[in-house]
Amino acid sequence: MLKALLIIIITLAIFAAGFIAGVYSLPILTEQPAPDIAILKQHQGRSLFSATFKPDLKGSDRLHYGDGKVYLTNDAISMQGTLSPGPDYQLYLSRNFIDNEADFLAQKGTMQRVAGVRSFNGFKLVVPQGIDVSDYNTVVIWCESFEEFITAAQYQ
Repeated sequence: MLKALLIIIITLAIFAAGFIAGVYSLPILTEQPAPDIAILKQHQGRSLFSATFKPDLKGSDRLHYGDGKVYLTNDAISMQGTLSPGPDYQLYLSRNFIDNEADFLAQKGTMQRVAGVRSFNGFKLVVPQGIDVSDYNTVVIWCESFEEFITAAQYQ
């Protein structure tokens, strides 16, 4: 009886470890390639706004962070730097600086979702028509699947 219980516990532990490893590694395996640095530099040169993602924000931690520069025009948002890998990252624009999960959830209804982020070593995302980035002041990266704050940068 004790031996059977031990086998079940070990089996469940191995399954849980495999599941956690899969959740972490799947986004890395399915990551889209980052845009060429020349494309990112070109966008940087014509940006209206820029800001810095910092890894030490209140809502960030070792597994959920961003570190780099973000550049905004009315047709695109680009980032040169790194994001911690994860599933279902979404980029939002906010009228208020957000640096943690609770504030994001409280203000999510007032934010504008721009696009999904599918690259963790730089990205360039198209801003949908009708969105004026100057109407907002903060870029937020949020993990929709796990309702997890990743990073934010205030640009004005």
